[in-house]
Amino acid sequence: MGAQQRVYKQRIKSAQGMKKIFKAQEMIAAARISKAHARVRATTPYAEAITAAIGSVATHSDEIDHPFLQADRSLSGRVGILLITSDRGMAGAYSPNAIRGAEQLANLLRDQGKTPVMYVVGRKGDSYYRFRNREPHRSWTPYKEAELPEMGREIAKVVTEDLLAEDLEQHIDELYVVGTRFESRFQQYTKSVRLVPMGVVDADPDEVRPSYPLYAFTPDADTVMEELIPRYVEARIINILLQSMASEHASRQRAMKTATDNAETQINKFTRLANSARQAEITQEITEIVGGADALSGSGRSER
Repeated sequence: MGAQQRVYKQRIKSAQGMKKIFKAQEMIAAARISKAHARVRATTPYAEAITAAIGSVATHSDEIDHPFLQADRSLSGRVGILLITSDRGMAGAYSPNAIRGAEQLANLLRDQGKTPVMYVVGRKGDSYYRFRNREPHRSWTPYKEAELPEMGREIAKVVTEDLLAEDLEQHIDELYVVGTRFESRFQQYTKSVRLVPMGVVDADPDEVRPSYPLYAFTPDADTVMEELIPRYVEARIINILLQSMASEHASRQRAMKTATDNAETQINKFTRLANSARQAEITQEITEIVGGADALSGSGRSER
């Protein structure tokens, strides 16, 4: 076998090995999407119900005075941005899109004279800012998928303390969450959500505003809100974390499917080149044999 054929055979073997890895990653991601989506469906009704309860209390009471409901919270000029990225690679544009969304939001806040404070989930986001000498205020990495609810409660506790802190060097006026919303296996998009200060209605401007039921609450509206709002922040953060994880699996499945197809293309390409090189070597050998035979016949010599 010629040197050129050996090179092509090595490349074919390497591409076949990579194809097996990509195919395995694709199948793992496909199997995990359903479980991740089930977790999203399990937490979404609770987040929506607690949002409706807060909206009802706020709508039917004029005596509520909670810091998270104050429209003007300008105290320190610091705004928290919770960025959710992947803890592992091979997920396509999932993490870059989230980082791009966080950077656009941070630039917008800077134009308004505010100081962004980064809270980062995942190695991809953490390494992005550390590489640029912009160390995040807090980061949560590494993490496991099964630990997301517990991690969400920890994140909610940390940001709540910073939102209510009296120290201006620790206090943040607002809180945004930049994550990836899961619509289906084929549709996910990066979304920035403002959690604090809270709006009574969490809906798009063009949608019809919901009418909230009139609850009977005791002992008073302020006490009810003191209990509901921390749970609201916690529930929303956990729900966004779970949606981002489902989106990560979907993005990884698509990326691995593309990588598998590309590996198959490379295998076919190098197989054709190896066949062409083999055919060229055979042709060259035949040509040399024929040329040698012609040379012998021209010299008048014959084999005995």
